[in-house]
Amino acid sequence: MSDRPEKKLYEVIQADGRYPPDAFAFLQVGLARAVGEVYGDSAEADEDKPHHVSGRQLCNALRDEGKDRWGMLARTVLNKWNIHETLDFGKMVYLLVENDLMQKTEQDSVEDFRDVYGFDEAFGAEEIFELQE
Repeated sequence: MSDRPEKKLYEVIQADGRYPPDAFAFLQVGLARAVGEVYGDSAEADEDKPHHVSGRQLCNALRDEGKDRWGMLARTVLNKWNIHETLDFGKMVYLLVENDLMQKTEQDSVEDFRDVYGFDEAFGAEEIFELQE
């Protein structure tokens, strides 16, 4: 794999400025989790084949990954990354789509990410801790 795609990804993230690189790394982990949940072992066996997941499937995988990684701090971490609702995940995905770093189908829309779940219900009503700068 060449360094160019990673460099372009970083440049896109920096130019956009809404979400930090760590948020996009988390998005990639969530995407891998969603693909694994939808396609199972066949996803690993056939890496060259596209494995589409819906916005809802991706959001659910990101919720589960956040809870598994950070438990009660998941919402705090996401808020630190300027992620306050599932639509933010969609905005991140579509930033990558618009810059040819991710693909979508004709049926996909950023609106697929709107209100998939509320962060209160998914991660708790209030932040318990605040991360220090």
